[in-house]
Amino acid sequence: MDTPELPRVCVIGAGPSGITAAKRLAENGIPFDCYEASDEVGGNWYYKNPNGMSACYQSLHIDTSKYRLQFEDFPAPADWPDFPHHSQLLRYFKDYVDHFGLRDRITFNTMVIGADRDADGLWRVRTDTGRTEVYDALIVCNGHHWNPRFPDYPGEFDGVLLHSHTYNDPFDPIDLRGKRIVVVGMGNSGLDIASELSQRFIAEKLFVSARRGVWVLPKYVNGQVGDRQSVPSWMPAKLALKLKQRFVRKNRGEMTNYGLPKPDHEPFEAHPSASEEFLHRAGCGDIAFKPAITRLDGETVHFADGSSERIDVIVCATGYHISFPFFTDSELVPDAANRFPLFQLMVKPGVDNLFYLGLAQPMPTLVNFAEQQSKLVAAYLTGRYHLPSRTRIDEVLAAQEAERAGRYYDSPRHTIQTEFEPYVRELTKELARGAKRAAAVGNTLPVPARAKAGVAR
Repeated sequence: MDTPELPRVCVIGAGPSGITAAKRLAENGIPFDCYEASDEVGGNWYYKNPNGMSACYQSLHIDTSKYRLQFEDFPAPADWPDFPHHSQLLRYFKDYVDHFGLRDRITFNTMVIGADRDADGLWRVRTDTGRTEVYDALIVCNGHHWNPRFPDYPGEFDGVLLHSHTYNDPFDPIDLRGKRIVVVGMGNSGLDIASELSQRFIAEKLFVSARRGVWVLPKYVNGQVGDRQSVPSWMPAKLALKLKQRFVRKNRGEMTNYGLPKPDHEPFEAHPSASEEFLHRAGCGDIAFKPAITRLDGETVHFADGSSERIDVIVCATGYHISFPFFTDSELVPDAANRFPLFQLMVKPGVDNLFYLGLAQPMPTLVNFAEQQSKLVAAYLTGRYHLPSRTRIDEVLAAQEAERAGRYYDSPRHTIQTEFEPYVRELTKELARGAKRAAAVGNTLPVPARAKAGVAR
């Protein structure tokens, strides 16, 4: 029996998600092109990436331990520290690409500027180099930490307002020594930057402003890396959550003990913020806390508690928009509230040849999240997996949204929140279910091979 020709695939982006997708396609014999806007792989982990999309700052270390972030078949170097520096991550991604012979499969310095699905369901992809190609399937791996989300404050500010995305170090893009600074937001970037700038030889005074308090989780527990520990898979989710919450309260204590605002939620009801240094800086009095900014007035910043401060610089560590600038179809992008329901967090219902990889906020690791997702993509494109019915997909999405809404407080950042281990367990079960569906119809290709290389219609 002849082996069927496999569909031709376009991969957008060569960050961690793009390179692991490319590796999976290559080992399954699926023809593909991978386009990367920069001159190197690594995406967000490429410090001062010339494509302008990296959120790295000079002192950044990943908050996920090396044990959790490594790809399944490419172990992290044994001599790495528990929490590697961004330069080590970039080297790791370069080595991954070279080890699996992927570099020649990536088209660098080429940005996808248009991706449109025609009446026949084929993808017409245009790049800024003038190239146009037609593909049977599209895999989107352009990341979601590159389009900064700025607060919309009333009034005018005479100082410097910048996003953490442009922050490199205390001297770049501006010299922050001797300045009165507000860092807005208490996510991981906000905690890191506030800890760095609050040192007395840098900021004259540093404030952290946030609408609500957060639980600052430890990176180490009893001298061991905290994210290596996990609850047994047999334990009910609600019980596991309660035990983890009790553990944090017992071992970390109340946040008010450190001078932080009291959180309005329990531990793990938000995407976690982890830091060993931040609580020390807070306890030493190097950081002062303010509620949300309500108004800007020249050099004066007003806060929700009625207080005001003279401020030189506002650093907004306020997250990112999820953006796909190459799409013109509004159905292929999130709504105004950042909602974007996807089956298995990657498949748009009703579009059978489009996958979004790495579009999640998984706890504790994002780096190899797309590696897990790529298993379903490869099985699907080779006919070894078939999707469930549209009715079943809609039922799963409704249950998924109900579970997410019941777990996390309402916030744009939590619309793509998930937990890595439960997600992978469910993905494994879904692959098995989909394999049975595929076998029942003779393992036909859900996406037939119709596009030809070098042919643009």
